[in-house]
Formats: sequence, structure tokens, C-alpha cells
Amino acid sequence: MLKALFSSGLQNPKFTEGETKGQDYEIRTYHATKWMSTSMSGMQWDTATTTCFRRLFSYIQGKNKNKVKVDMTAPVTCRVDPGAGPACESQFTMSFYIPEEHQENPPEPNDSEMFVEHRKEMTVYVRTYGGFANEKNKREELKKLIESLQRDGVPFVDQPFYVAGYDSPFKLTNRRNEVWILKKEEEQK
Repeated sequence: MLKALFSSGLQNPKFTEGETKGQDYEIRTYHATKWMSTSMSGMQWDTATTTCFRRLFSYIQGKNKNKVKVDMTAPVTCRVDPGAGPACESQFTMSFYIPEEHQENPPEPNDSEMFVEHRKEMTVYVRTYGGFANEKNKREELKKLIESLQRDGVPFVDQPFYVAGYDSPFKLTNRRNEVWILKKEEEQK
């Protein structure tokens, strides 16, 4: 079934829902799309994501080469490439889905730290949770998703992983957050 819903009223990337084994996660195959992205290395999750979000928000407010305001979309995703050890920086890549009307020709960013990301089709395992997301609950939800996938014997990629948020910081109730783990593709024969 093709989906692109969620009640935020914002455009979402389209995906096809897959068969699930467990009741505590979904399987989605996102179609190939373009996203506006920015990356930053850091030790502190919240600091990195705040900096990245500000860059992206400036872009959609018209700080791009075309001076075009771009509609907000959902979710805002953050790809996390964990550091090699506890005292190592992780790489955070935050992305806004580029709305349908700009998919073919996205407004070019002014900021050299931003880029158009051409995401290939990808299948992810998704765990949804509510409330205000913070580093602690993102890690807890990721751990629960990994435990569910291990329980079900599902092949997955350890890293990178994604976190996704659907709501404005001003929305106080019925918030939607997700953690995504990539499905491990079968080895080519």
C-alpha cells in the first residue's frame, strides 16, 4: 500500500508499507527523492541537531539563491553515523524532504554547508514514539527497535541509523517521533 499521510498537514515523502513480523515496528520502503541536507560532526546530539536545523530553516525561509520560500515538510530526519568509540565524534546529517513542486529543480542553497541529497529508494524498520524527543529517549527507542529486530531474526544494518520528527517545537501534545534502521539488503550473487 502506498502511503504519505500523518496528520501534520505537511507534505511527506511517499513510501510503500511492507509486511511486518512484529507489532512494535513497521517496515517502509521510501521512494527515491531529493532532500535538502546539512552535516555536522560533534559529541553532543542536541547541539549538532540545533545547528543543522537552523541552517535548514533559513533555507526554507528564503535564504537560498532563488530567494524562494519553501514549504515545511515532515519528517525532519537526522542520519546518525556514530563515532568509533565513546569519546569520538558522531556525524549528524539533518534533512528536510523537498516538496513535490521543487523535487525536479530544488532552489540552490546559499550556504556551502548545505547540499541536495539524492536519496535512493530505501527500506527501513520504523519504531514510533510520542512526547518531546531528546538524546536519552532516542537512544532508548533505538535500543528497543534493535531488540525487536533481533527477536524477529530480521537482517538489519547496525549503522547509520535515522531519527525522524514530525512536529513543530510548539506542538505540545500528540507528538510523533520515529527511529529508523535500514533493512540489510540481500547479498548480490
